[in-house]
Amino acid sequence: MADKKVIFVAFAIEDKTQRDFLKGQSLNTKSPFEYVDMSVKEPYDKDWKDRVRTRIKRSDGVLVLVSKNSLKSTGQKWEIQCAKEEGKKIRGFWAYSDDRTDLEGVYTRVWTWDNIKGFIDSL
Repeated sequence: MADKKVIFVAFAIEDKTQRDFLKGQSLNTKSPFEYVDMSVKEPYDKDWKDRVRTRIKRSDGVLVLVSKNSLKSTGQKWEIQCAKEEGKKIRGFWAYSDDRTDLEGVYTRVWTWDNIKGFIDSL
């Protein structure tokens, strides 16, 4: 297998369980990517932003878990903006089967292993 791709996952803290499912899915399959988690419980300070930017720069692409929570998540919005500034390829995946929130500027698809693999293979 080729080198694993490093994927930064941007998500609203309210969607932490879905992020955990993604992590589990990546561990329990022949996953073609490594996963970078920058979730924090403290306020978003400058040090956090510097660490996130560094990790986004090191990533091959950014996977965004999109939900209604994304609309009010300032941290996730900042991560997406940072990824755009760093020229990273971004793809959204709906975090829930009954939530088709449209996040402006993020092309979003249904969360299936084939769709995620297709995005990663495109990096």
